[in-house]
Amino acid sequence: MFYIAQTALELGFLYALVAMALFLSYRVLDIADLTTDGAFVLGAAVSVSLAAAGHPVLAVPAAMAAGACAGFVTAFLQTKLGVPPILAGIVTNTGLYTVNLMAMGWKSNVSLLKQETVFSLFRATGLGGDWYETVLAAGITLLMGALLVSFLGTRLGLSIRATGDNRDMVRASSINPTFTVTVGLCISNSLTALSGAVVGQAQKSADINGGTGIVVIGLACLIIGETVVGRGSMLRGALAVIAGSVIYRFVYALVLRSPIPIDCLKLVTAIVVALAIAAPSLKQWWGFQCRRRAAAGKGGA
Repeated sequence: MFYIAQTALELGFLYALVAMALFLSYRVLDIADLTTDGAFVLGAAVSVSLAAAGHPVLAVPAAMAAGACAGFVTAFLQTKLGVPPILAGIVTNTGLYTVNLMAMGWKSNVSLLKQETVFSLFRATGLGGDWYETVLAAGITLLMGALLVSFLGTRLGLSIRATGDNRDMVRASSINPTFTVTVGLCISNSLTALSGAVVGQAQKSADINGGTGIVVIGLACLIIGETVVGRGSMLRGALAVIAGSVIYRFVYALVLRSPIPIDCLKLVTAIVVALAIAAPSLKQWWGFQCRRRAAAGKGGA
């Protein structure tokens, strides 16, 4: 049980980067970016391939750069070619399937057997003890969260936030929304690729289908976090996605420990995600029912 809790905490931090990316694209920019699934696999493919070649540390920024390129393509389709945001993400995600195969040497999966990873290198430092993987995962996620919050407080970051609120007003203020959307999507997909990069090295493998459903899980983590922590400042938003991801992974771990057959795991996962996404509406409905019963009780008195 202790090992499962440790693994859930580690994966919660690693996958929180995807929820953080969706926070930027979905909440801040108000764009439903479906590039996430392909960008996650792209990050894992680049990271694992470079780590297999003997460059585990270089693999991480290389994966982020590849993710930024994917975000640039999606932004270009939206801003220059007039493709609707959802379709732009689908088109890019479809094309990334072939790109990901190329990154993995035209193989459906790549494994790291005895090669070094950033986790094994961090373990050699002696920091964290038996929790070295969790410590490194938490450090990466908290660092990127702090950098994202700091960036959104800069002049460019405020312009990106304003673009998500009212694009016409931003354009009237002599700010180019094409540029802000492009920067926002590049950063968002670089965070997604970073998540894929560290997950790939943590699991020592990359699979062409490893990103299936990541965007839905990321949205579930985002909404869980906002339900628990609340919405407000950028700092609260960053903390919410981390908390939501950790909570989701603990729930997932409990499902794995339950007597539910493994063949039903996908169905149970879908139910958990659906309940997580519906949590705000359910919370609002329950609050309304409580107020109505309180009002009825006062009326009867």
